[in-house]
Amino acid sequence: MIVGLDIGTSSVKGLALSEDGVIVARAESAYPLSTPRPGWAEQDPEDWWRAAQEVLDTLPPATGIGLSGQMHGLVALDAGDRLLRPAILWNDQRTAAECAVIEERIGRDNLIALTGNRALTGFTAPKLLWMQRREPELHAQIAKVMLPKDYVRLRLTGEHAIDVADASGTLWLDVGGRDWSAPVLDALEVDAAWLPRLLESSQVSGETAAGTPVAAGAGDQAAGALGVGVVRPGDPVSVVLGTSGVVFAAQAGFAPDPEARVHAFCHAVPDTWHTMGVMLSAAGALAWLRNATAPGVEFTDLVREASRWEPGAEGLTFLPYLTGERTPHADPDIRGAFAGLSLRHDRGALVRAVLEGVAFGLRDSLDLVAADATGGRVSGGGARSDDWLRIVASVLELPLERTATDEGAAFGAALLGGVAAAAWPNVEAATAATVVPAGRTDPVDAWVEPYRELRERFRALYPALHAWRLTRGVGDDG
Repeated sequence: MIVGLDIGTSSVKGLALSEDGVIVARAESAYPLSTPRPGWAEQDPEDWWRAAQEVLDTLPPATGIGLSGQMHGLVALDAGDRLLRPAILWNDQRTAAECAVIEERIGRDNLIALTGNRALTGFTAPKLLWMQRREPELHAQIAKVMLPKDYVRLRLTGEHAIDVADASGTLWLDVGGRDWSAPVLDALEVDAAWLPRLLESSQVSGETAAGTPVAAGAGDQAAGALGVGVVRPGDPVSVVLGTSGVVFAAQAGFAPDPEARVHAFCHAVPDTWHTMGVMLSAAGALAWLRNATAPGVEFTDLVREASRWEPGAEGLTFLPYLTGERTPHADPDIRGAFAGLSLRHDRGALVRAVLEGVAFGLRDSLDLVAADATGGRVSGGGARSDDWLRIVASVLELPLERTATDEGAAFGAALLGGVAAAAWPNVEAATAATVVPAGRTDPVDAWVEPYRELRERFRALYPALHAWRLTRGVGDDG
């Protein structure tokens, strides 16, 4: 019995599956999110550990455990492995000034060449620099730093360890060399002794008190890609329609975008990397619209209203930048907008525009990540809608497959746990044994050409919206 744990932003989710990939049990335990100031997001890592214990106690005893979880969060410990402060999470926006300092110290081009990424507020390195500048008395006590799932590993096994896929999102990793970057650590005054030892995702990182091997694991996006069978170059791209949206492609080598419009990380497979475009509001944009206009209405009913409108909804366009955007703009201050509203537009038109705006945002990522892709594997809550998938497939101009099991990162974590426990010899064998395509959505031929034209209108609106934001003051959330 293999167990996968996903240490998410709202809960720990756990799966137990057999060696043929059949899920025999699920469990979940929730915890709160703290927002002590506008733009801040924190959690108590002890809540993660409590929830992980509850999930493990509910699931059958495991012969192997794999870990996944929210990326980028900073957990700071003293010499006795005691927490120095609440964890600062991936969606915390307090570190814009620290990002500028990092790029000034290292040089933007050099930073991209080493780490595959620009300094973004979500990453871990700016958070630690913020502690150094704003909480020097706590920073002076640091003996170890780690990411969320790795704190759960510490409590499970007593080991300080991390996988290269999750470490790629810290901004401290030489992603091409799959090792900590000495030049970056030196420039940011980070002691290498603070960092966990690096492992490949399927390696054994330690054992529980009962002797159960625990795999190094992976961040949620890399683990989720394994869960839909995106393992090697040439595999379909992974398209995630969750609260955020992701287009993820496996790569044979480290290939950062020169402008870092997409992320370049190590994959959860040895000697493999991935590029990933991220939009911050995907299915989350539809949830926002429902809460604002139709609380309590089922999503299926909203999408049915949208289906009465033709592509483009008579000139209505939605820009899905409700909480800023990563790909391709790297603009935390941009905000969303509807453009082209008329008296004819009803709620269904608004929904249609949201569904299309998210699809156009995903196409922005696809064009940068894998413009030559021939197919995709789709997951996330939005993937349950056939109507939305037809829109996305038509905008991406790709056939999209669901898989028989859509359990996200927890499923991929379980596969890594199974490799660590020798249930499968490697990750490729694990996915071959367990990932089963289940249904295909093809582009609607009549929509492809209209969406090509509408995509250009969507892209033309960002510069105007950005200029408007500047006239109101960057960072003004009014």
